[in-house]
Amino acid sequence: METIAVALIVLLLLVLSATVAALLKDGRGHTPPERSEKDWSALDLPSVSYTIRNY
Repeated sequence: METIAVALIVLLLLVLSATVAALLKDGRGHTPPERSEKDWSALDLPSVSYTIRNY
């Protein structure tokens, strides 16, 4: 029983350290810059789905 407890503690420490390392390596909170492009539009797509238009 003690072996299982030690294994769980070691596994928990490994998971925590891997999580901290991944968070630190992942851009440190920086987001990509916003691009100024035209807004997306649907152009000439219908406002009603094709299945409803058939009936």
